Amino acid sequence: MAEDGKSTVRAVERALDILLCFTAKKEWAMTEIADNVGLHKSTVHRMLSTLEERGFVVRDPASERYRLGLRIWELSANMSGADDPAVIGLPEMERLRDMLGETISLYLRDGNERIRIQAVQSVQAIRRVAPIGVRLPLYVGASSKVLIAFEEPTKREELLLDPSWPSNFDRQLYREQLEDWCRLGYATSVEEREQGAAAVAAPVFSRTGKLVAALSVSGPANRFTQEIMRSQAPAVMEASRRLGVMLK
Repeated sequence: MAEDGKSTVRAVERALDILLCFTAKKEWAMTEIADNVGLHKSTVHRMLSTLEERGFVVRDPASERYRLGLRIWELSANMSGADDPAVIGLPEMERLRDMLGETISLYLRDGNERIRIQAVQSVQAIRRVAPIGVRLPLYVGASSKVLIAFEEPTKREELLLDPSWPSNFDRQLYREQLEDWCRLGYATSVEEREQGAAAVAAPVFSRTGKLVAALSVSGPANRFTQEIMRSQAPAVMEASRRLGVMLK
């Protein structure tokens, strides 16, 4: 009985690993999924067939590639409620985008990563596109800086000791810069994670004073200069404050 239980749990883990592939890109071939999750093609085929029957994935008959099914959207719809920052923050993010003209993103920290839970794209011809659901490391980027700098001291130190950070990363310099970001109330980055991109971010605190998220504005580095980011930082901080007032 115990062995059967372990097999069932392992099957669930494998199915979830397959579904998580779709956080990286929208469509996958079966062989690509098998390579990505490290499972035999026959195993992946069986699991995809079950997921397809239940509506969690859809297979394109022409290309034989898989994408997420409507069942996923049914589940996600139940996440969107009165306490969801992605829903609550959208009007404020749209207002900020219309004011500044650049792409607006909202990030939450999930463990030792940040995830973009909402984005409002710039309408400019040359812009930075920010897909929702992307996971990013915490050691680079304006939003990462904010999500570390404004954490409570114990948690902040724990994040700074993350062994997955590059071995040549200057943690001491980073610690010194954290104080500057806290003093300013925002952080900036230029081509730290993505070539040609720049961003300014501010923390979002709930009404109870808890750090909830990071709100950022990003654009092409040749247009979104340090001078412009500094001039727009007050608007980002005000938008963050307005958003936070709506969160418990």
